Amino acid sequence: MLRFVVFWASIFAICGANVCPCQSQQLCQPVSEERDDEVFVFDVGGKTWKSYNWSLVTTVAAFGKYDAELMCYAHSKGARVVLKGDIPLSDIVNQDNRTAWITEKVNLAKSQFMDGINLDIEQEVEEGSPQYYALTALVNETTEAFHREIPGSQVSFDVAWSPKCIDKRCYDYVAIAQSCDLLFVMSYDEQSQIMGDCIAMANAPLNQTLSGYYEYMELKVDPRKIVMGVPWYGYDYPCLNLSQGGVCSIAKVPFRGAPCSDAAGRQKPYSWIMKQVSSSSSGRLWDEEQLAPYFNYKDQKGQMHQVWYDDPESICGKAGLVKLAGFRGIGMWNGNILDYSSNPVARQQTVMMWNALLGC
Repeated sequence: MLRFVVFWASIFAICGANVCPCQSQQLCQPVSEERDDEVFVFDVGGKTWKSYNWSLVTTVAAFGKYDAELMCYAHSKGARVVLKGDIPLSDIVNQDNRTAWITEKVNLAKSQFMDGINLDIEQEVEEGSPQYYALTALVNETTEAFHREIPGSQVSFDVAWSPKCIDKRCYDYVAIAQSCDLLFVMSYDEQSQIMGDCIAMANAPLNQTLSGYYEYMELKVDPRKIVMGVPWYGYDYPCLNLSQGGVCSIAKVPFRGAPCSDAAGRQKPYSWIMKQVSSSSSGRLWDEEQLAPYFNYKDQKGQMHQVWYDDPESICGKAGLVKLAGFRGIGMWNGNILDYSSNPVARQQTVMMWNALLGC
């Protein structure tokens, strides 16, 4: 099947799909200039990218439908646009399948005038398994192919907030980091496995987040390959009980060996959170232990909810590590979920979130 896909991807390119859609042919050339500080933005589609702070953006990972207008505009600002890459690991144990998949992605990137690929593979892997070695080989071979076929291209790989087999993702992080250009560390969803009390907690507590980076550095991962990922969303947890001390007990939703998880809540974008906190029963609260904001509210059925999220104050505390540790940069999931409307309050909130990426 993969060989069939590669065949048609090649035909697609040959038959004129590589006609530059930009006003200038120069804008269809790959972006190869490296900036000192990376700001890596995941974009899931739509046109909100028109309101991004393009003075900061260096890479856009296009996780939505291909948008030629976005590619042209990003290139005009000197920013890369990279593909999303994901495949079942069982499919790539076979060398021929790996090669076919990589060839398809390279051809697709060329036909769309893109600048690389972001490998977003978040599957369970047992250390020493065939999938363990196949994943490492995939990253190495993908990087070699993209660098060869698209000079100056970028290959990044998304990793969990810690290399300690989070969510049973037991990868060869050292070898993967050596192979690719960037490791995007997803410092969020840190409650995906709750081993203690089933209670609502911060999406990315500061101390827990920083401990994950120290663990990567202990592995001698090159800090210039690390991009810190921060969340522009939070979790809304229905409380089974909200104690007088403000502790929200949540439903037991197991995940990959843990009895509880953040799946007991629902992800909410920052734009929703800012509207909800203003009408909440508690207003914005601050947890001194987790160094994160939260609030409580009662829904129309009378049930109490607790919402944990990140805002400029909590993000600044993390962004400070980027320069201190000499990391390559910072990024977020995802760029689309701020409020880019003309509302003056929303506009100010959005500006502050972008500026928080620079640190305090």
